[in-house]
This record gives sequence, structure tokens and C-alpha cells, in this order.
Amino acid sequence: MNTQEQIKEYIASQPEPKRNDMQELHDIILQLMPECELWFLDGKDSENKTVSNPNIGYGSYTMQYADGKTRDLYRIGMSANTTGISVYIMGIKDKKYLSQTYGERIGKASVTGYCIKFKALKDINIEVLGEVIRYGAEQEL
Repeated sequence: MNTQEQIKEYIASQPEPKRNDMQELHDIILQLMPECELWFLDGKDSENKTVSNPNIGYGSYTMQYADGKTRDLYRIGMSANTTGISVYIMGIKDKKYLSQTYGERIGKASVTGYCIKFKALKDINIEVLGEVIRYGAEQEL
């Protein structure tokens, strides 16, 4: 199964209305990042143990760990969580930037150093989320 098929299957496996929101958000991200590399991480480690929720990723960058090791990863991520949807903006150096810049305007969402978590798309300002995604896609890493 290729990445696009895995993404389609993952979104389809979600209950409504989360499924519809994730599909709409997937489409928005692809409009904002039309040439991006797509990722699907199933949330399992090398021993096939579940270590995180599955993630859809968009774009790419090389993440550097404190010990100097590197790993290729996506710039923007999306996953279902128990109460809604999480959007990840990877590679941000200033962990207060998202909450200070977008927290007041995004609507009913929890904004941390690199994650925006919300229950449903109707609870947030989609235009502001689009700004966040564009910022994440365009930032220098």
C-alpha cells in the first residue's frame, strides 16, 4: 500500500464528524503545500509496539537531535486524538511563538510549542490555521 492509500485508509477509519474534518483539513494542507512530500507514520516502533497516534505528514526537513544524530521528518503533521485532531508544526525553535502569535486568534484550541489541538474544525478559525500551516511550511530550518 502506498502513502496516499495509507492516508486515505487512515482518514476513512475515523468516526464522523472527525473523518470529514480530517479530510477537509488534508485537502486544505494540500492546497497550501501542493508540491509537498507526503508521509504516513503508523505510530509503531521498530518492535511493532504502538508508541504514538498514527500521523499524516506534509513536507520534509532534517531534524537534529541534541546528540548530533539526524532524522528526516515532515514539517506539518496531522493526527486524530481521543478528543479531536492535532496539527503539528515541526522544527520551531521558539516554543512560545505559536501560542503568542496565533493563540488568541485561532479559536477554541490548545496551542503548545509545536501542536495545535482542537475538537472540530468548526471550533477554530480555519484562516488562522492556514496562516500557521503556511508559517510552518515556509520557515527556515
